[in-house]
Parts: sequence; structure tokens; C-alpha cells
Amino acid sequence: MRQFISVDDVVDIEALVDRALDFKKNPWQLPELGRRRRIGCLFLNPSMRTRLSTQVAAQQLGMECLVFNVGTEGWALEIEDEAIMSGNTVEHVRDAAPVMARYFDILAIRTFPKLQNRDDDYSELLIRQFIRFSGIPVVSLESATLHPLQSLTDLVTIRESVASDTGLSNRKPRIVLTWAPHIKPLPQCVANSFAQWVNRWGGADFVITHPEDYELDERFTRGATVTHDQQEALRDADFVYVKNWSTYRDYGKIYCNDPDWMLTHEKLAQTRSAKVMHCLPVRRNVELSDEVLDGPHSIVTRQASNRVWAAQAVLAQILENIGRP
Repeated sequence: MRQFISVDDVVDIEALVDRALDFKKNPWQLPELGRRRRIGCLFLNPSMRTRLSTQVAAQQLGMECLVFNVGTEGWALEIEDEAIMSGNTVEHVRDAAPVMARYFDILAIRTFPKLQNRDDDYSELLIRQFIRFSGIPVVSLESATLHPLQSLTDLVTIRESVASDTGLSNRKPRIVLTWAPHIKPLPQCVANSFAQWVNRWGGADFVITHPEDYELDERFTRGATVTHDQQEALRDADFVYVKNWSTYRDYGKIYCNDPDWMLTHEKLAQTRSAKVMHCLPVRRNVELSDEVLDGPHSIVTRQASNRVWAAQAVLAQILENIGRP
């Protein structure tokens, strides 16, 4: 693996999931793999789980991890080619990225969509420019349209849960991604990425449910069943992934904020005692009720803790590709 931007960078999803679960059993099995290697984690928006889990994963591989909050600690970056920098931007990515490549062996970058212009966000220009000008492996810690480390974590969590459920041993699990209400427009990153990974994995009966006007980009959802009937979608579900996203077509808007879309115990009654997932952070009693989050169906905490093993599996593969210093 040269870089990790999307599922397209993964040759074998099952093998990568297996490796993450193996690291969970033995986190310190390769403490020398990253010796004398550095990873630079660049954050252009806030993070808790992504930041901490990546740091832990790197340290368990023997890497030194440096974190830099670009938005608050660094100069405003320009990413457009041939820009006339007479505005607020101070440093061009084509100047910053090659320097960072001299400091680090791997760059990990977290950015965020502006939710103003769909073409700009979906071009993924910022992360593509870092790849272009740094020349070293780049790992996405979330981009404008995708969150691959989260999606790998999600499949790790599902696989782990399936393995412990004898009722799922002879059939594909039914996985439902359901839209949830929120107080503000959120990007499509997690939903896009989860759909992309589950469809590529092919190991599930996959359903996406949301109100009208919340369709996602078909590049990511193709292969899934899409319905506006949440009740029908939840019937016989084994896993329910709860996530809000804003509109894609009329970009970045909230058309519906119907509280009836919040997942409750009453709705879970029609599932196969489905396990409930969410990427966190979560707005309690808006996206998910307390009774579900704190109840026996929730595997949200386990899901979040698995972020470490997903990151460790990805970093290990990249380090093995780099070789010894």
C-alpha cells in the first residue's frame, strides 16, 4: 500500500480487516517496524478519536508522531495552482508539502468540506495537492468526501461482531445505514465512505435509508438498496449505522430535520436485535436516544476503540512498503 485515501488503495479488504483484528489481539507485535520513522499528522479541523487513535497506533509500531493543527498554529494555505496570493493565504501547498516530506516519512491529513460548492469539495484538491507535491505516502484522516479509516474501523467492528454471533454464520448480515436528524448541515464523508467500503466488500445485504432529497453520490452507493422508508429498511436488520448528512444535489442544505427519524428502542424491535453503530461525536436525543446509546444494542464504544487497530493495520502496510531507513 503506497497511500490510504479511499478503498481504491486497498488490494484485499478481508486481509486488512484480519490484520487489524490481529493487532487488537497483540498490539505490540511489531514494535520495531516504525523505528526511526516519523509520521506528521496535519489537522485542518478538530479531531479527538482520529487524532488519538492514530497517535497510539503509530507509537505501537515504534514511530514518532508529531501533530500540527494547521488552522490554528500555521499559515493559511493556498492550494490552487497559479494563484495570485494577494488575499488571506500566506503559504502555498507546493512550498509547504516538499518541506514536510523532508521532516516525515508519512503524512496524515485531516481536512473538511466547506459545504458551499460541491465541485470544489468533491475535487479533493487539498489532499491531492499534498500527494502531488510531497512525494511521500499520504494517509487520509478524513477528507472533504471520504473517511476511509472510519470505514475500515466499521468493517472491523462488523466482522468482529459477526464472528461472535452464531446466527450469522450461514448468511450475510443485513446492514442498514440510516440518516438521522441534526441541528446543522454535516458533510457526506462518513456516509459516502461507509457505502463505498460495504459495497466493495460485498459481504452484506446493504440498505441505505433517508428522507427524500438526501440522496448520496451514486459513485458510492451503487450496489446498495436505497429507500425512503426507514421502517421497511430496519426490518430484520443485524446492524444499524446511524449518521446524519446534508443534501448532495442542492449541496450542503438541510431540507428535513424530522425527529421521527431518530433511532429508538421501539424501532429496533423490528430488527434482529440489531447492533447499533455511530462514528461519534453524537448529539444525544437528536441523532440517537439515550436509551439506545446506553442500552445493550449499542456497540458505539467498541467501534470507537477499534479505530486504533484500523490505523495500525494501515500504517504497518505502508511502513512495510517503505522498507527500513
